[in-house]
Amino acid sequence: MYLIFTSRNSEEPLHVISLGSSGTGKTHLQEKVGELMPVEDVIQITSLSENALYYFGKQELKHKLILIEDLDGAGEVLYPLRELQSKKVITKTVLYKNQAGEAQTVHLPVEGPVCVAGCTTKESVYEDNSNRSFLVHLDESHEQDEKIMHYQRIKSAGKIDFKEQARVKQLLQNVQRVLLHITVRNPHAELLQLPPTVFKPRRTNAHYLAFIEVITFFHQYQREQKKDESEITVTDIKEANQLMSEVLLHKSDELLGVCRNYYEGLKQHLQEQLKDSFTNRMISKEVRMPISTIKRHNFMLTGLVKPW
Repeated sequence: MYLIFTSRNSEEPLHVISLGSSGTGKTHLQEKVGELMPVEDVIQITSLSENALYYFGKQELKHKLILIEDLDGAGEVLYPLRELQSKKVITKTVLYKNQAGEAQTVHLPVEGPVCVAGCTTKESVYEDNSNRSFLVHLDESHEQDEKIMHYQRIKSAGKIDFKEQARVKQLLQNVQRVLLHITVRNPHAELLQLPPTVFKPRRTNAHYLAFIEVITFFHQYQREQKKDESEITVTDIKEANQLMSEVLLHKSDELLGVCRNYYEGLKQHLQEQLKDSFTNRMISKEVRMPISTIKRHNFMLTGLVKPW
């Protein structure tokens, strides 16, 4: 997410959507990573009206990071937002009367590019929105619950060094401020291939290549530059593969993210309990999940079973 937010400086910024059930920390994650960006480059939005984007200044959003807390409540603005992501400009024509009382039209252009991040509790995202974004599924496992609660306890005990946190945040903000607009070239691009099962391979391939470029862009001061140009290394590609592997797997998965997490957790639980069968009520009680959710996931799983 930090690297995706860094891409706001490029001409083809990346975007990200965080998915997870209520209370899993989607907004908290987005907000905290957003705080590592320069404050002058971040626009945080709680809610948006249908025409809100059109009334920003012509270049007010250019190379900005837009953080939307709740995509579920921003349905009316998603179309102009998608246009701003793809075409990098949106225009609204309005009618008004001049001082002489004559009707005139005026065009209100708002230019991008922009980097957009948002959160949703929905298990699936409208395809036109998800295709444009990296999908980050939050870890809702019991182990992650324990890590978060441990942090909450040591914070309450006064064992968190907030001054050190503030120092690191300031450092990462300043790192962003000194990054220069440079051209990134990938001499290995023609050798890179996506797995054949990846969903929407054309757009995903573009995201993959752009993400590699962001890694090189971020490391520009560790590279030899020639005429404001930096070259991608094999190390950059390896780092991108490591960071993107789970995202690409979700892109090629027939299951929704939350259903995949349930399925993997169910398999692990049955293996630990040495069981090869279960009932909805039994699993609901043992994994502490609402029985309605269990039934919904199991219905999806049985629907994917292919007959012999």
